[in-house]
Amino acid sequence: MDPLRWHRRPRLRRPVLVAAFAGWNDAADAATSAVDYLVRSWGARPFAEIDPEEFFDFTVSRPQVKVEDGDTRRLEWPTTVLSAAPVPGRRQDVVFLRGTEPGLRWRTFCQTVVGVASELQVEMMVGLGALLADVPHTRPVKVTGTAMDPELVKRLDLRRSRYEGPTGILGVLHDAFATAGIPSASLWASVPHYVAQSPSPKATLALVERTAGLLGTRVETMDLEVASSAYERQVNELVAADEDAAAYVARLEEVGDDEDEDLGEGLVSGAKLADEAARFLREQRGE
Repeated sequence: MDPLRWHRRPRLRRPVLVAAFAGWNDAADAATSAVDYLVRSWGARPFAEIDPEEFFDFTVSRPQVKVEDGDTRRLEWPTTVLSAAPVPGRRQDVVFLRGTEPGLRWRTFCQTVVGVASELQVEMMVGLGALLADVPHTRPVKVTGTAMDPELVKRLDLRRSRYEGPTGILGVLHDAFATAGIPSASLWASVPHYVAQSPSPKATLALVERTAGLLGTRVETMDLEVASSAYERQVNELVAADEDAAAYVARLEEVGDDEDEDLGEGLVSGAKLADEAARFLREQRGE
């Protein structure tokens, strides 16, 4: 049975796929929250989903029982949902893929995603992730862009991924897109490891803004900015109450400030990033 369920088949203009998965790739829920925020902000409409039956061990990723209207019970399965929306201010569409990292048959799962992307003529895939790092909560969130394609790395001022070790579904998905000849990149937000258990609106905000910049547009983020300020105040209070924690954060700030001074000249603007992405994709199409 085909695990892909189409609700409708959208007609899209030069779509870019933006993907995020809850689980190993999603420290502090930052990546999935960023996709959820963009879906709401741009009014993305679901058009397909990937049935979880083949890809999850339900004793590990259990379905959730929800109660609606006080008495109606329904089950929520760990389904992967695909939705689409126009990119504001551009003659281009974006496809959002949002789900939970599957526990089984990753190669089949990724082939299903690549199949959807090929049918929709997706021009590039951007995976969003968040990782725990030795960074202070008091500084702007660092978002690192990586890619496998050397030309894409050069054009978008990304880094060639040199990571070796265990990988998540995003790593396997990038490999599947590379095999299919579809360019792909990743945006990773660094989350302070000492507040790993709390959702980070600050990291979510950084991923939302960087993704919008890559697509050559902007998104209203006032509520995320307010949530980020409240988050930082709350963590400040917790850290201030512990002398060892306060000293540790101060050391992280010193190290981070030194690194920023070394890297400051290498930063690229969102507008330039979007222009270079568009130029790269035009050249890929032979225009």
